[in-house]
Amino acid sequence: MEKTNNCLNCGRIISENFCSNCGQKASVHRYSFKHFIEHDLIHGFWHVDRGILFTIKELFTRPGHSIREFIQGKRVGYFSFVTLLLITLGITHFLGEYTQIKLADLMPESGKNAMNALEVFTKEYPKTTLLLTIPFYAICSFLWFRKSKLNLTEHFVLNSYKTVAESLITLLFVILTIFYANIKVLMIIYSLISLLTIIYAFWYYRQFFSDYGYSKKTLVIRSLGVVISYMFLSMLVGIIFQIIRDGK
Repeated sequence: MEKTNNCLNCGRIISENFCSNCGQKASVHRYSFKHFIEHDLIHGFWHVDRGILFTIKELFTRPGHSIREFIQGKRVGYFSFVTLLLITLGITHFLGEYTQIKLADLMPESGKNAMNALEVFTKEYPKTTLLLTIPFYAICSFLWFRKSKLNLTEHFVLNSYKTVAESLITLLFVILTIFYANIKVLMIIYSLISLLTIIYAFWYYRQFFSDYGYSKKTLVIRSLGVVISYMFLSMLVGIIFQIIRDGK
């Protein structure tokens, strides 16, 4: 545990175990697997904290900077990423029962079979899908940004918050499909959203790692590297799903 002289949340000088101004603990810690299990996972399932609107605002105005500050110790006011992911997943799954189209309907003919296989898996194992998606991102960012000295669990946390933002974007699209069913228009919107999530990921990584000594050029290259690496892994998983499906 590391004890700071100044509060990492509001900057006030700390003389006790808690900041007298905002209440944050004087002792902060790096994320570890043990802390993730004992605090974030258990706390995320059984407690609902304040700060959900603040967290969402930060994710769409200064995502990388805010989550970097969160991981470094500025944690008062932020909503648990575990709870936020579960809430978003739950709402999306519930509303998905009322949509007029399926995701596969928005894909080109050549990709429908693979997407159907993925849809079945996602519908049957939504939590497993999340647990697979986030570690893939975490491994990619860990490999591309080793110089940051962040451990794999911290990469898991930062990518979890990124996934929250992307899930919220997807949720808005799901809500749209409840009231609107023009396939051609929705295909265009879906393609734009897919592009938007890629741009968001690049923006997120570029902001987050801007304070770790990377040059601007290196920061751009490595941020793109994370995004491209994940896209490659996603394509690989899709191919594997298709092979398994065709082999049955």
